[in-house]
Amino acid sequence: VIMEGIDHLADERNKAEFDVDEMKIVWAGSRHAFEVSDRIARLVATDPVFEKSDRARLSRKELFKSTLKKCAHAWKRIIELRLTEEEAGRLRFFVDQPAFVDLHWGMFVPAIKGQGTEEQQQKWLSLANKMQIIGCYAQTELGHGSNVQGLETTATFDPKTDEFVIHSPTQTSSKWWPGGLGKVSTHAVVYARLITDGKDYGVHGFIVQLRSLEDHSPLPNIIVGDIGTKMGNGAYNSMDNGFLMFDQVRIPRDQMLMRLARVTREGKYVPSDVPKQLMYGTMVYVRQTIVADASNALSRAVCIATRYSAVRRQFGARNGGIETQVIDYKTQQNRLFPLLASAYAFRFVGEWLKWLYTDVTARLQASDFSTLPEAHACTAGLKSLTTTATALCGGHGYLWCSGLPELFAVYVPACTYEGDNIVLQLQVARFLMKTVSQLGSGKAPVGTTAYMARAQHLLQCRSGVQKAEDWLNPAAVVEAFEARALRMAVACAKNLSKFENQEQGFSELLAELVEAAIAHCQLIVVSKFIAKLEQDIGGKGVKKQLNNLCYIYALHILHKHLGDFLSTNSITPKQASLANDQLRSLYSQVRPNAVALVDAFNYTDHYLNSVLGRYDGNVYPKLFEEAWKDPLNDSVVPDGYQEYIRPLIKQQLRTARL
Repeated sequence: VIMEGIDHLADERNKAEFDVDEMKIVWAGSRHAFEVSDRIARLVATDPVFEKSDRARLSRKELFKSTLKKCAHAWKRIIELRLTEEEAGRLRFFVDQPAFVDLHWGMFVPAIKGQGTEEQQQKWLSLANKMQIIGCYAQTELGHGSNVQGLETTATFDPKTDEFVIHSPTQTSSKWWPGGLGKVSTHAVVYARLITDGKDYGVHGFIVQLRSLEDHSPLPNIIVGDIGTKMGNGAYNSMDNGFLMFDQVRIPRDQMLMRLARVTREGKYVPSDVPKQLMYGTMVYVRQTIVADASNALSRAVCIATRYSAVRRQFGARNGGIETQVIDYKTQQNRLFPLLASAYAFRFVGEWLKWLYTDVTARLQASDFSTLPEAHACTAGLKSLTTTATALCGGHGYLWCSGLPELFAVYVPACTYEGDNIVLQLQVARFLMKTVSQLGSGKAPVGTTAYMARAQHLLQCRSGVQKAEDWLNPAAVVEAFEARALRMAVACAKNLSKFENQEQGFSELLAELVEAAIAHCQLIVVSKFIAKLEQDIGGKGVKKQLNNLCYIYALHILHKHLGDFLSTNSITPKQASLANDQLRSLYSQVRPNAVALVDAFNYTDHYLNSVLGRYDGNVYPKLFEEAWKDPLNDSVVPDGYQEYIRPLIKQQLRTARL
């Protein structure tokens, strides 16, 4: 019997073998980050304007209006409480409703910072930072997404008037998908082909005003609107993803973002002294935030699934006794614990990517581009790897009030925006092939490919694992992953060399190249998790749990990709069997700590928005409560009974005589 006001997961929490408060700080990254996050989460959870439990029952128009209300209220609170940039970011995170502000702060402002001159930044950021203008990022077109160089929108310079003419020459050139564009944005950074003096100089960014700052109506010759309802109830439908077409729209020349190149009054195209590679700094930044988002989404799903697996009981009762908790079944542990481990793994690799971004930025300022190709490939691959990991929960998990369907619908687009995942892995593969081709040249591989410098050893070595516990040796695990990644990359390079035409070879070997890229990225995640364990983090109990999660992540990947490890002779079948033994043992060690490990994410019930993932485990009464709120339950007898159900059961349907 489940009763109100009782923590039904208290027994689970009492089993924990580590300090949950310590783990909360490790998860947050620092005590300061934890305190900020905790304070802002509670601020949002207790504010009635941010209530979101009715989201699925709202029409699209009602949902959108409620989103506008929340965004305006959030901005009001940011000003009233004088929140820092960090605090404001956390507030938007915990409000947890996809909205135009995500693109304003996440894409529009960084684009101007990264590509605008100092004068342009002064002019536009002073407006954007006060939200006196609202911006979006208009790059993707109806006909082109990942292939940016294929964009069709044109920006032709007219020297007579000192203006650019922005034009959509075809239907497929219409901007399609940008968030915030459909109904809200007053301005956009528009990506278009720069044409001056009859020559096409490729894709550049331009600041274009779209709507009046007085009555919000679209400016002349601009066609703009929302692309329509997306998957799921609530979910991403709070975002006004839009379409946009230009019919010879004129803008002043100085609205071209001119940090990397400019056009003179006479129409001459002049590249600046600022290296083009600086553009990649912004890309590294955006992708590392997406990896962090992957950890957030996965941890949220795992928190819901873990708590519910501890509450739910099915089968296993003897002599009328109590049934077995679902979380005690090995099959459920095998589904759940690798996802729990992945959430922590992605969190830590996200932290490392933040460091990488800082490092790359500092090097770029000093005109050192040596680590850029590796950083670019690394962030591309990790963005792809982490966003592809998704969790599903059967049965009650399909109910909207479980929180999972909406989370899934909001998160799935991450596999496509900022680069389709397969396309990104192919970028990694190209980088790996180039690195392999240079191995004999004396040019040492850097960063995450440094292991390739030991190619001779890694191509010949045999794993020394002899018993299950040996799989807890970091050196043994890393070497197995390095050997697999290198051997797969070398095999691809050998196969590529058989083709006279490299591009044709790439086209033929796409599947193998993607697999090699994934192997390299998984090695990065494993090695960064192990590196985290070597730091001074938390007490003995915390370290032990992180250690267990690290090896669950690594050994589960080994189990899942066993074909790679065996076909490359990185390990033997016997060693694979020992890895599975060790994995089962690790599941048993994590089991008593599972609920406490998800408590460490420190998510409020408001943020989770899930009946199944409630902190107190009071699931069943709340499921009923939610069921009664459905509009279908407003009446006992449904509308349509007299017209359709009654005639059916009374055999009174009028049938046509044939």
